[in-house]
Amino acid sequence: MLRANDTTQSLGRTNKVYIKMLTLFLSVISMMVVFGYFYLRQPQFAQLSDNVSFDSPHFTEATDSGAFENQIATPVMTSSQDKSRIASIFQFLFAKDENAIPANPLPSVKTDLLHLNKAENLIVWMGHASYFIQVDGLRFLIDPVFSENASPVPATNRAFKGSNIYSADDIPEIDYLLITHDHWDHLDYPTVMALQPKIKNVVAPLGVGTYFEQWGFDKSRIHQGDWNEVISGPNDLQIHILPARHFSGRLLTRNKTLWGSFALITPHHRYYLGGDSGYGPHYKEIGQRFGRFDLAILECGQYNQDWKYIHMMPEETALAAKDLHASALLPSHNSKFKLSHHAWNDPLNRVSAASQNQAYRLMTPMIGEKIESDNAHQHFQRWWD
Repeated sequence: MLRANDTTQSLGRTNKVYIKMLTLFLSVISMMVVFGYFYLRQPQFAQLSDNVSFDSPHFTEATDSGAFENQIATPVMTSSQDKSRIASIFQFLFAKDENAIPANPLPSVKTDLLHLNKAENLIVWMGHASYFIQVDGLRFLIDPVFSENASPVPATNRAFKGSNIYSADDIPEIDYLLITHDHWDHLDYPTVMALQPKIKNVVAPLGVGTYFEQWGFDKSRIHQGDWNEVISGPNDLQIHILPARHFSGRLLTRNKTLWGSFALITPHHRYYLGGDSGYGPHYKEIGQRFGRFDLAILECGQYNQDWKYIHMMPEETALAAKDLHASALLPSHNSKFKLSHHAWNDPLNRVSAASQNQAYRLMTPMIGEKIESDNAHQHFQRWWD
């Protein structure tokens, strides 16, 4: 039988162990907080002030600090009646998906961009939402992401093997860098900083240019605009900043910058660059306004019924191309990152089926393959099979 002083000593030792464990736990938490604080102060995590305001009919002061709004109601998450919001978030974070990542490296054709004839009209899709355009003597780069990840957190959202074949060193001097919105998989800090010496001008929706200002870009080279505003350039170039149905934000704040699409109009070509967008009436409105487009580059990937208003299903991508009166459709936002819960090749399979017997021509190049803009008879293989 333990004596009273033995029991007291035993409890004392137990308490000391608990105190040491608690001290260690609090020390680890404190270190994590300090590390997180300094980690989030890196330039790639730059954010707009909560008190920012814009003179725009699409910016509302209804909330405490103001925010941009879509043309029509657009909830980000849309849980079904038999699934709660918590269940949707849990599925998004932890669900396993069959064939979500390619079993083998993706095929590609690396076009040498540095030695192109600048008089040649062409497009090179670089996977996901990044592409290079050369048209009427001008060069454009849209939403370039050459990092191995679609987020600034290492080892997350890794690019599929074989899909990340370009780097800043492969890019020639760019007349216009176009950024559709500020999400990580469209505005990549390491990529734009590596490209900075090669970029003559940056064009983006309202607020997005602020990131470039914080990152040291010359303000005179940054051109921001509201929906339906026009940036003019040489050779009768017009860059129309147009609506999209989406949202913005890089950390906890949301909709402090505007998201959008572009109409790229030159004397001989008319391109629609869709960015990220759910399906909506803006496509018909844009189609009626511009009459026709030689090409529409539209998102086709990272869709899900739980966020169906901010990303189109492939069948809606086909419908949007019809609304825009596009002669050709180039589906993007696929084949590089897994950001949703569908098979990696599902977007191209479904948009191909939806594009049968349509008035537009479906273009499905391999990553890096040169699209000859003026060749209506160029053929593309079903490389994803």
